[in-house]
Formats: sequence, structure tokens, C-alpha cells
Amino acid sequence: MKRKVLIVALIVGLILALDQIIKIYIKTTFVPGESQPLLGDWFVLEFIENQGMAFGTTFGSQIWHKLALSIFRIIAISALVYYWIKQAKKGVRLEFLIAIGLVFAGATGNLIDSMFYDFAFPYDPCMPFNRLEGSGNFSDCDIFGEVETRHTGFLFGNVVDMFKFQATWPSWVPYFGGGEVFPAIWNIADASITLGVVTIFIRQRKYFPKKPAVEAVAEAPVENEGEDEINVAD
Repeated sequence: MKRKVLIVALIVGLILALDQIIKIYIKTTFVPGESQPLLGDWFVLEFIENQGMAFGTTFGSQIWHKLALSIFRIIAISALVYYWIKQAKKGVRLEFLIAIGLVFAGATGNLIDSMFYDFAFPYDPCMPFNRLEGSGNFSDCDIFGEVETRHTGFLFGNVVDMFKFQATWPSWVPYFGGGEVFPAIWNIADASITLGVVTIFIRQRKYFPKKPAVEAVAEAPVENEGEDEINVAD
């Protein structure tokens, strides 16, 4: 078990380190909205921040929406740790433990942003990704006047995203033709969660093998045997 713990801990640590290093690099060297090619024109780095869940999805505008999301992340991470320990004690496959570790690393990476980035980096309420209609929190943005912005502080920070595919569907593809193949902008933490979940889904038969059916002892033959004895006695 110690070997499995060490391997998974190493993988989780590497993912968290890589995720945070890239995010800090983007925050300190890019301006919001800046884009630079990474692999040609189809895979680029583009600096944005999101207030919600993975891949830029949002979760409401009220203060309790963001707080509920952050608390949910903490509960989910704690549950993952508990479940991981239970599975490790059972001696399950290392591959399964790694998959759980990937989900844990991704969830933790994005939670770190929400917990500490508002304190570690300057906050500009007038940036587009800090605006939040319906928040009831107003800031003066010069020529834009007063705008509603997100709440700030512990557990309220934005998540930094930077990876973007710029490939488009061929025009002949029904419905999707001409649109982006994957429009969301994501980070290492998002990719880690996705890889872990997809791995568990694809390999679930290996991780959760069906137990062989145990044949129950039938009571009917015993009852018949008793009836036969009575008939002999008669």
C-alpha cells in the first residue's frame, strides 16, 4: 500500500505544481484576453478567468452561489480522500487509485485559485471577467460608470484558464458546421478531472468487477424430503 500511496501522491503533486506554475505564469506575464500560439494556430494560450466551474461554466450571481460552489468543492475533495483511503486499504488496482487522484488533483487545483488568488494578485473590478450582473456589488469603472462586480475574498476568487483549441468543424457537418470543435478555455486542473472521470467510466468493468453469483441453498428439496418420510410412515 505504501508504494501505491507514494506513486499517487507523486502524480497529484506534479499535477498541482504544473497547474499552479502555469496559472501564475499566465497571471504575471499575460494581459487579460491576450492570446499566443502554442501549437500553430489551432492550439493557443489565451488568458481569461472564470467565476464558476470547470471549462468556464457559471453558477449564479448571488454571493451564496459562489460560496456554495466552493464549499461543495471542499466537501467533494474530502469525500474523495476518504474514498481513496478506503479503496487503497482494500488493495484495488493502482490504476484506479491514480484515476481518483487525478480528479482530486484537478478539484484541488481550481479550489486553490478560489481560496488565495484574490489575496495573491491585484484585483481590478473593471475587468470583464470580474463583472457579474445581479451580484448587488457595485464598483466605479470610470467611463463605464458603476458596474456590478463579483464578490472577493477567501473562497470567492476566479479560476484562471488558458488553453484553447481553435479548430472548427467542416462546413458540411450538420448543425456544428463552421463552429468551434471545443469552444471552452480550460486549464491543467480541468484536464486532470476530465481524464480521471473518463478513465473511470471507460475502465469501470475492470475497477468494479461483478461478483460471481452465489447459489442459495434451496429449501424446497428439504420440505419434499420431509413429506416423503411422512408418506413412508403411512
